[in-house]
Amino acid sequence: MASELCKTISVARLEKHKNLFLNYRNLQHFPLELLKDEGLQYLERLYMKRNSLTTLPENIAQKLPNLVELYLHSNNIVVVPEAIGSLVKLQCLDLSDNALEIVCPEIGRLRALRHLRLANNQLQFLPPEVGDLKELQTLDISTNRLLALPERLHLCLSLQYLTVDRNRLWCVPRHLCQLPSLNELSMAGNRLAFLPLDLGRSRELQYVYVDNNIHLKGLPSYLYNKVIGCSGCGAPIQVSEVKLLSFSSGPLTVFLPAEVKAIGTEKDHILPLQELAMRCLHHTYHNSLKGGQLLVLWLIAAPPSVCRLLTC
Repeated sequence: MASELCKTISVARLEKHKNLFLNYRNLQHFPLELLKDEGLQYLERLYMKRNSLTTLPENIAQKLPNLVELYLHSNNIVVVPEAIGSLVKLQCLDLSDNALEIVCPEIGRLRALRHLRLANNQLQFLPPEVGDLKELQTLDISTNRLLALPERLHLCLSLQYLTVDRNRLWCVPRHLCQLPSLNELSMAGNRLAFLPLDLGRSRELQYVYVDNNIHLKGLPSYLYNKVIGCSGCGAPIQVSEVKLLSFSSGPLTVFLPAEVKAIGTEKDHILPLQELAMRCLHHTYHNSLKGGQLLVLWLIAAPPSVCRLLTC
């Protein structure tokens, strides 16, 4: 296996390959052959999915200076090292399905980065330097342990697709609504209780998914003309704990939906709506008399029943 790996890398070096596939090799360490001598100066795309890597070499940028895409999906990497920030030409970085706990601030130096995938890791936070990624179009940080989004995320002015499903978010920062290019926002399976009222105001935002946020009970009005996913939102009502209300007319009894709940008790005295309105008018009329204002024109137009009540 080792000799076959060395041969594959040697051929890539001699023939100046731009793509190198090292998937499913059961690699536990970054191959030394890749870092030998001058490295692979012409390599642009490196695929190392489904291995057992735990870290990246500190000199990766020196040996692979023209790397544009790096795929490290399904390894055991715990920390994204500082050296990653020196891959100045990198446009796509996939670190999904690893054991990531820390993303170093140097990731903000990847000014050409367009697609960043960090799904299925153990991240509790992301550095604010993520906001320095001005060319970033796709950010997938789903299935982590995030309690909040990066502070400067709203500065990623090119961001179009943001996926933060299955985290521990309680709220969405209002400045997220400032993202001018955001087209799709997915926040399903979090702990959201409310959304910013401005969310959806941007014409670019067309798709919003907030499914399975059981504490979320309402949506901003701007989202009503968008494509929305909101199944499983709102705490389920336990019908057994709610007394069903009803009204009767002769032999007919109609039960109201369980969502309609009683307020107060049966002994509470509730004034009819018409009487409440008359009392308000009576109070307004007498206050106007004290102020020296006569509502003569209003009385002329008022119904007889109202006039009788006001003159009492």
